[in-house]
Amino acid sequence: MLLDVSRPGPGRLGSLLASAHRIGALARHNMTLRLRDPGQMISYVAMPMVLMLVLKPLYVRALDGGATQVATGLMVMFSVFAISLAGNAILSERTWRTWDRLRVTRAPAAELLVGKTLPLFVVMVAQQAILLVYGCLAIGLPVPSMPHLVFLAILIWAFALLAIGAALATLVRSHGELSVISDVGALTLSSLGGALVPLSLMPEWAQLAAHASPGYWALVMMQSAVAGDVAGTLRPAGVVLAIGLLSGVFAARRLARGWGRGGLL
Repeated sequence: MLLDVSRPGPGRLGSLLASAHRIGALARHNMTLRLRDPGQMISYVAMPMVLMLVLKPLYVRALDGGATQVATGLMVMFSVFAISLAGNAILSERTWRTWDRLRVTRAPAAELLVGKTLPLFVVMVAQQAILLVYGCLAIGLPVPSMPHLVFLAILIWAFALLAIGAALATLVRSHGELSVISDVGALTLSSLGGALVPLSLMPEWAQLAAHASPGYWALVMMQSAVAGDVAGTLRPAGVVLAIGLLSGVFAARRLARGWGRGGLL
């Protein structure tokens, strides 16, 4: 795909417009690819829906606020699986030997990352929003008193996941390697973070280790947002946002310095 963009005008405004045009071209191309193969994303919506229904009676009987635990826990867990979507979006360009072609366009590494992941960002936000509405309608999740706070939490978590996925794509050398890391990592991070079992029921060592998991901070952020707790949402949101920014900067630097070239595979 060629990104032959003529500058719309001199100065900063012209540069911003040209950058937006390049990102838009990449985003449209990647949205087309995503729409042609929606199976993986559909499974990440359908599977948590089924599990919410199956596990709801157990959680409601065993825990106070069991509906919130099962709904938000599975939301976080299956959103972590979507790390592989971001990784594959970049890794596919390397395996197709087209990444070097993108690198010789005017688009810098940061624009390439944004253009590749922007459609996935929209998809992941939609995934979590659908599961949230489903949780309210079918599982008994309390309707959030501050929907905008929940939306902010979803945006921050989706951004962090995409940045982590992009960073992984600059490190692995095959789709199989990415699949193993993302699947095992998703189960580990989400389970350790309390997505399946509340942290209070875990062993002491797991409760301590949970604070190193992005899944823990995402779950605390999501549950606090659903409860309308602004202070309880902002602290974990800051941690999740920091993780996303660090991962995104790492991925951009790797790609800018040539470590993402197809020839390295």
